[in-house]
Formats: sequence, structure tokens, C-alpha cells
Amino acid sequence: MSTLSDPSELNENNEPRDKVAVLKFGGSSVADAERMKEVALIIQGYIKRGYMIAVIVSAMGNTTNNLLALAQNVSEDFDGREIDQLLATGEQQSIALLALTLKNDGIAAQSFTASQAGFYAQGFPTEGRIYRVNPAAVISALESGKVAVVAGFQAVTDEGDVITLGRGGSDLSAVALAAAIGGECHILKDVAGVMTADPRVVKKPKKLDYFTYKECMELSALGAKMLQARSVEVAARYEVPLYVASSFVDEEGTWIVKSNPVSEGMAIKGVVSDVKVAKVVMMGVPDVPGVAARFFSRLAENGIGAEMIIQNNMRGGLNDIGFLVKKEFLDGTIDVCRDFSGEVGAQGVSFNTEIARVSIVGAGIANHPGIPSRMFTTLAKEGINIDMIASTALAVTCVVSSERAEDAVRALHEHFIEEGAV
Repeated sequence: MSTLSDPSELNENNEPRDKVAVLKFGGSSVADAERMKEVALIIQGYIKRGYMIAVIVSAMGNTTNNLLALAQNVSEDFDGREIDQLLATGEQQSIALLALTLKNDGIAAQSFTASQAGFYAQGFPTEGRIYRVNPAAVISALESGKVAVVAGFQAVTDEGDVITLGRGGSDLSAVALAAAIGGECHILKDVAGVMTADPRVVKKPKKLDYFTYKECMELSALGAKMLQARSVEVAARYEVPLYVASSFVDEEGTWIVKSNPVSEGMAIKGVVSDVKVAKVVMMGVPDVPGVAARFFSRLAENGIGAEMIIQNNMRGGLNDIGFLVKKEFLDGTIDVCRDFSGEVGAQGVSFNTEIARVSIVGAGIANHPGIPSRMFTTLAKEGINIDMIASTALAVTCVVSSERAEDAVRALHEHFIEEGAV
């Protein structure tokens, strides 16, 4: 970005704006006209502090869910291309309305669709992957003294089709734009920062001042709703300064950083559950080289990601292969499993949708070998049975009954965070 010299581009202290920030506002932050006006005031505050501002906005309130419901009412078939066309209209409403709000307050602004802002993606409909951002038009608007208001959650393909970026995709839009223009990324939500657990589930959640990219990525991937996991991955890759705070209250938020300040504080930084997963088991799979590779390649070809993969050795040269998938991909997963079972002579497929995964996350887990046993003991005391277990250097995850998921989160949060046990 070049230094601005036009008098209209000076901050309230008559200094050039030499800081750049991409602000992202979620659906609840722009839910109606009054919220749009509040967002305009927040943007004005950033401008007074010397920032050039680009804004990424989500669809208003429950617009995305309402559009999906409308689609289901008119068609029983899922057509990803048309769904992307439909859902993209939600963000386009938001950018136009916010730009109008800003202009009404005397703030120069210009709205941009994803195509106009230079977002390009490829992949499966509703799960697009950004591969290029050409922010020339956005930079031009910023350098001319305007707030650039950009539609989140969407991009275009090389063929010119609209493609959306998955749930939480506006976070990804914001981080990618910040990386492209060399600015900070501030995610402004309805919570005051990154919390140790969902405030709607636990009584005493704690707000974290700092959280590492790796911890945040792990927690998001395991079901936390604060940030899309892919957005944190991009922030870490390009070292984008990432800040999470509230758009409703003026309170210090959470910085997502490369490493935490030096401290021997709590090892566990978060407890999270995810009920939007299902367990699938391919039964009696022949134990020969290459079968697993072929099977999971087939899932990938259909845009289905498998997690917590466990293979059980059985007698007679057969194995059971169990894994988790997102519930939205369950039907497609079962179709792949049945076809593949017929090809290789497996015994069939079973599935369970009444499960949840519950995880504890923290960079200190690897340094505390007693943490897994404490987790299992805590769940046992609550009478919660464990179906599957997986661990990484940053997390320990248990699959439990979905009806006990919140009980598990409360018990683990109380033990590891409220009581400070490690």
C-alpha cells in the first residue's frame, strides 16, 4: 500500500492513514438496520484511529438458513451450483446496505461482490477453496479514501460461476483479503473474544487474551464456532495478525498469535463438543495392501473428509474401518461405502448419528502425560461412556453419546480450567 497524501485521507490527528485492517462482521452483527448503524460507528472509530478499512460482511441474521429452507421447499434434490447462486445473494444484500449506511453517515464507501474484489476459488460446490486473490480494485478504493465493503463467503471459478466457501467462509474471506493487501484481520462477533468453552454450555467460561494459531486451528476443526478452521490455517501460513472481539460491547478481545507469551499457565485452553458428526464403520474389509488407500481416495473424490480413522484388526484376514464424517455428508458416505463394499467383498456398512466428539485442546498437552487419564477419569465419574479415542500433540478427543455431550464439556471444563488441574 502506498502512503496516502490527499488531505481527505488524514486521520483526526492530521496524520496519513498508514495502517490497514480488514474487519469482518458476522450475521448477528449486521442483522438489521440498527445493527448496520452500529457497525458504521465501529468503522468510523477505526478510521479515526488512522486505519484504512476493508470490510467483509456475512448475510444478515438468519438469511443463509432461510434461503436453504426455501431451496428445500422447492426441490428435493441438492444442486450445489444453484445453491451457491442462491446463498451468495445474502452477502450481496449486506454489502449494499452497509455501503448505503456508511455513505449516509458521510463515510465514502464502495461495495464489491467477490468477483469484483478478485476472489477466485475451485473445488466442489458449497465447499470452494480459494486459490487466488487479486485485490487491485479493493486497493484502489482504499487509496482513494473509501471503505471497501466486500461480500464474504463466496468467490468465482475460472468459468465465472459463483462458489461459496463452506460454513464460516466469511472468516476465510477476511483473512485471505488481509493476507493479500498486507493488513491486520479483526473478526468482530457477538462474543468478546475466544472463550475456553461455549458460554451457553458452561457457567464460568474464561476469555483468553492470547491463543496460538495451532491451538485455535485445532479447536475450530474440532467443532468450536468462533472461527472457521481454514481461515486460521491461512492466517498462520501468511502470519496475518488476527484479532477476535465483540461488535456489541467495547471490550478487549483475543489476539491469535504464533506463540503464547512465556508462561507456565494452564495447559488446557479450551473444551469443545461437536454433535454434527456421524460414525461410520466399514465392516469386514479384506486385509490386503491398497484397500484403505482406494477407499479413502473414493471418499475424497466425492468431497468427503474422514476424521478419527481407526482400523480394528480381526481374525480371518478382515478388518473393520471406523471413522467420523460431517452429518451433511452421511448419505454420500453411505453410498460410497456400499459401492466399495461390493467391489472388494466387504461385509457392509453401519452408521450412528447419535454421537458427538468432545475434545480438550492446548499446546501443553504433550508435556503432561497424565492429562488423558484425567480426562477419562472425569468422564467416568459422570457416567459417560467413551466409544472412540484419538489424540494429537494439541488435543485429546473422545466420542460419546450426543445426549451427554454438554455434560462432558461442563465436567471437563470444571476439572481442567475452572479448577486449574493439569
